[in-house]
Amino acid sequence: MKTNTRFLIAFFVLLLAGAELQAQYGYGRRNGYGYGYGRGRSAIPQADITPKEPEPKTAEEIVDGEMPKIAATLELNEFETAVLSSVLKKYLQKRMELRILELPPDKMREGMAKITEEQDEELKAGLPLEKYEAFVQLQKDGLQKAQKKQKKQKRKKKKSKDKE
Repeated sequence: MKTNTRFLIAFFVLLLAGAELQAQYGYGRRNGYGYGYGRGRSAIPQADITPKEPEPKTAEEIVDGEMPKIAATLELNEFETAVLSSVLKKYLQKRMELRILELPPDKMREGMAKITEEQDEELKAGLPLEKYEAFVQLQKDGLQKAQKKQKKQKRKKKKSKDKE
């Protein structure tokens, strides 16, 4: 029985000491003794993952993203919004196709001017005159500038109502 207890005690001491020695191997450092072992290095190899470049948006995605802002700024009804959206999608697609062709600068300018003229004619036919003029002004000023003007006008209206 004494042999068994001595044997068991010696076995557990060696077992604990062995575990302690194994844990100290490499000292958890990346340089010097034990490089590549211990903490800091995964046993599972990592694949080189390169982030994909975002795919360019289509004409429909671009127009659909901007239409709510344009419709709110110009105060368009549903029919006018649908007309404007379809025309913008159509001519934006043509512009994108023209850019893909990579024509010389003078031909590119001519093509863009032609597309713009066709778009203007179609918008004049589809929108009321005041909405068309507002859209042309919106294109010149930019959407953000027009939205700022609209906010200022709303503030002025609120102030004038509060004074009354």
